[in-house]
Amino acid sequence: MQLNQDNLEVLPSSIQCPLYNRDEQKPSIVHIGVGGFHRAHQAFFLDELLNNGLTDWTICGMGLKPEDNLIYKALKEQDYLYTLVVKHSDNAICPRVIGSIVNYIFVPDNHASAIEKLSDPQVKIVSLTITEGGYNFDTNGYFIIGNPDIQWDIHHPQMPKTVFGLLAAALKIRKERNIPAFAVLSCDNIQHNGDVAKKMLLSFTDAVDTVLSEWIQANVCFPNSMVDRITPVTTENDSKLLNEKYGIEDACSVTCEPFIQWVLEDNFPNGRPAWEKVGVQFVPNIDPYEKMKIRLLNAGHSFLGLIGSLAGYDTIDESMNDPLLQKSLRSFMDEEVTPLLGAIEGMDLEEYKNSLFRRFENPNIKDQLTRICSESSAKLPKFLIPTILEQLERNGPIRYGVLALAAWCRTLELYGAGQYPYPIQDALLEELTEAATLSAGDQPLAFIEKQAVFGPLSHSFRWEETYLSSIHAIRTYGVKDAILRLCVYPQQACSEK
Repeated sequence: MQLNQDNLEVLPSSIQCPLYNRDEQKPSIVHIGVGGFHRAHQAFFLDELLNNGLTDWTICGMGLKPEDNLIYKALKEQDYLYTLVVKHSDNAICPRVIGSIVNYIFVPDNHASAIEKLSDPQVKIVSLTITEGGYNFDTNGYFIIGNPDIQWDIHHPQMPKTVFGLLAAALKIRKERNIPAFAVLSCDNIQHNGDVAKKMLLSFTDAVDTVLSEWIQANVCFPNSMVDRITPVTTENDSKLLNEKYGIEDACSVTCEPFIQWVLEDNFPNGRPAWEKVGVQFVPNIDPYEKMKIRLLNAGHSFLGLIGSLAGYDTIDESMNDPLLQKSLRSFMDEEVTPLLGAIEGMDLEEYKNSLFRRFENPNIKDQLTRICSESSAKLPKFLIPTILEQLERNGPIRYGVLALAAWCRTLELYGAGQYPYPIQDALLEELTEAATLSAGDQPLAFIEKQAVFGPLSHSFRWEETYLSSIHAIRTYGVKDAILRLCVYPQQACSEK
């Protein structure tokens, strides 16, 4: 049967369904970017509160990109319900229907409705999962004012294409109507994500309305947050299993791991749900938690994705089943990342790393490496390159991190030659593929001279030397033998030279 409100009563009793009256709830949160992660994380936490009668907050989703029309139509057909399938490593599968999203606005077709909804006094929080690239900043952290969509928003304020144009239009109305400002809550994998959201929004409004900028500065809060739950792309087999085992036809189902974490700064002057009652951790300073998660989990994912895909693997758990890759990941975490983190209150770093390994090894998640490696040009400057930069400053180890970047270059080089079997999604794909191809010829530094990605790294001789050794070894011996030669038995490799 198709999942919808009317069919909830006849679903199998083993499936947890919303215990609250969704018709009575008015959305106090607008979430922009309703992808799989949001539905497995923030919407899940709110559903937990609602099921326990601890809140009356619900979500109105919004989509800005043309491709968001697909999820909008699918959710609307299902009364905005969807199934969250939690996959455990022991093969246990726990599906539940999430009901905390009660509306959705597809912005390109409904600009006026979207702006008016965001202007509604009922809306107290606007949360974001717009991916790292959605914040529109360059490698130096500056807002890219020349982005064509940003220029469109500047000249067409009532028909915005970006989150900044949309937020500015709504906040302008709230200012004019003397309505208290909503909090802007970034839930993306960017260190200091609230600070970044604030800086980018103010950069946009500085270009269109300095008075509005001053009002935002004085009235809008941007709490920083750290989010964590591995949420792979739902596959055809996932949907088929849900249908065959539970009889549910769900075009919006989401799969995820059991682990979930959310750490937040408590900065919501206009109110918030009591998330702490369902396990959300509120802290005065998010920085160490963000750095820990981004440098270990996100960078670890990228490390396995870049090296594992070049070694011929398809998923994270397959890569973790390779003893050499697993050992390399641990060495990267222990030798290159952990010394930069320091002590973190309430966290045992060794146990945290152990938990990451258990999560990565979960054979039922099947997180595709193509997903992990997508948009690497936006991810790596935040996840991996800062670790290399810090270690260069302290003359510390960089060999594992650099090897992953060299593996990325080799992947793009093969892709450009038509010898890489997987699709690659990246905003800079054409530019980086060309540079990787040149680097295999008479311009060996062409790839790493791309300032948009590598930034200040290009000024380090030790970085260049390590990179050139790594890419040469990968081209000559393959990525796994390169690890052995450069990282595991480097002295033996030197003697062979």
